Amino acid sequence: MSERSAASGHPTTRPERLYFSGDAEADQLLARDPLALLIGFTLDQQVTLQKAFSGPLELRRRIGPYDARRLASMEPTELEAAFRTPPALHRFPANMAHRVQDLCAVLVRDYDGDASRIWTEASDAADLQGRLLALPGFGAMKAGTVMALLAKRFGLQLPGLVAALPQQPTLGDVDSYEARDRYQAGKRAHKAALRAAQAEQSGRR
Repeated sequence: MSERSAASGHPTTRPERLYFSGDAEADQLLARDPLALLIGFTLDQQVTLQKAFSGPLELRRRIGPYDARRLASMEPTELEAAFRTPPALHRFPANMAHRVQDLCAVLVRDYDGDASRIWTEASDAADLQGRLLALPGFGAMKAGTVMALLAKRFGLQLPGLVAALPQQPTLGDVDSYEARDRYQAGKRAHKAALRAAQAEQSGRR
């Protein structure tokens, strides 16, 4: 399915699902709802990939349909309670509830609540990167991963985008659950190699 912002020359082609959580309904929501996708990326730290990206659907199940305006204006304790309800949506539910609310406040302030405008209205890769880095909790690595995902899974085309994509594998390369498992195994191996190298360096001192 093709989508285009009324004010933009940058259409995207929406995939049927993203293969992140392992739950078909959750993965379909990630593909069709830009806000759910950004919430998933917000939650994607210090928990498993599957846990993070199942969060947007589970939040919907707990509080009902939501958009950026509703989440931004919710009583913080109410949203925090939804995150804390067992099983908690994140290892740090209070912090992540606040982070999601901060994200939605930025979307309302800068994009009239429409998360897709971050990329459909970006002028080029540098502009897109700057927009992503301005989101709460989005550093260079997370911004690069979102850019790769938009380019490889959503067909986004922007001047300079291909050259700006990360050289290492990212979630943008995940096009099946098997590819997701390979990606996660590669990350674990890379982290183990880094720890071994650090231990070896410490042993030489």
